[in-house]
Amino acid sequence: MDKRGKIQALEYKNNGLLSNSQLRLQWTPQDCNFYPGGGLFASVGQMDNNENGSFKFLNADLFVKYVSSPERFNIVGVQEEEKKVVKKKKNGLRLKVKIENPSLRRLISGAIAGAVSRTAVAPLETIRTHLMVGSSGHSTMEVLINIMKTDGWPGLFRGNFVNVIRVAPSKAIELFVYDTINKNLSPKLGEQPKLRIPPSLIAGACAGVSSTLVTYPLELLKTRLTIQRGAYNGLLDAFIKILREGGPEELYRGLTPSLIGVIPYAATNYCAYDTLRKAYRKIFKQEKIGNIETLLIGSAAGAISSSATFPLEVARKHMQVGALSGRQVYKNVLHALACILEEEGIQGLYKGLGPSCMKLVPAAGISFMCYEACKRILVENEDNA
Repeated sequence: MDKRGKIQALEYKNNGLLSNSQLRLQWTPQDCNFYPGGGLFASVGQMDNNENGSFKFLNADLFVKYVSSPERFNIVGVQEEEKKVVKKKKNGLRLKVKIENPSLRRLISGAIAGAVSRTAVAPLETIRTHLMVGSSGHSTMEVLINIMKTDGWPGLFRGNFVNVIRVAPSKAIELFVYDTINKNLSPKLGEQPKLRIPPSLIAGACAGVSSTLVTYPLELLKTRLTIQRGAYNGLLDAFIKILREGGPEELYRGLTPSLIGVIPYAATNYCAYDTLRKAYRKIFKQEKIGNIETLLIGSAAGAISSSATFPLEVARKHMQVGALSGRQVYKNVLHALACILEEEGIQGLYKGLGPSCMKLVPAAGISFMCYEACKRILVENEDNA
């Protein structure tokens, strides 16, 4: 007890000893004895006087377990790390990266999502491109066999590095624009809708146009490197030769059908994704959507959008390839569609739809899943869940 009449707290040490230097009072749970005949608390208050003049509480471990409480006793030196360890064990390990700028978080998340999704489906993308232009066969197995004979496994990933360079910034811009516009157009809780059409429809169309305008030259370079094997020695060589042969406008050959195709595709894709997410929350009555659910929802959205806009994608690929190996040069997208219909019929407009869906459907699902997962990892504050 100090001069003011208050009981001083006992100090806790790492060896399990509770002591007070002024009172010469110390005890450890290992030195305590239990007296069976006296009941559970009969010997709690008993003390033993050692030869050195210090005191020991008998059965102090029972006293701490059953009698003491944080409200009545303040034991100095208890480590806070124990609480943190318990919390980690309960909730599991969670990776969090602090990035305060929300725009930067969206851009990084979109870039990672695009790179991961396109690398995962690179072989299907290669087969799909060959089927569209008919350069290595007219069926999936025929194209696969020809690629394996000529280039082996690396041939399936031909142009993937360029594809990742193109897709990463493209997805970053696309998802950033979509999130920003959709957030601004969506009504807040209790407000009336600002538009008669879904905000995600407009946001998706704007996102697709923005990303296409910025990254289209890389898409053309990737297509040329995939089709014209041996014509170029790499990305830089292809860029220089295309500029030298056709000028700057050659880098944007096929841009019109791309824009015509990307507007309905992106609008349908993001609108379907947003609608399916809202339906999931309403049906299952839970706000949080897991990774597997996001993968399935994104894949379904990709299937809907890719099937609706596939003929324009075929026309775009034909215009990008140009007059390779005696191929016909198309004046515009309508001319390309008309020529394909005349030469190959309606099935020509859907040539490669199977591998296209095999590629686009999982790519869309993986992209959305990675994007949502990265947004949970990249947080504004380290304490955010």
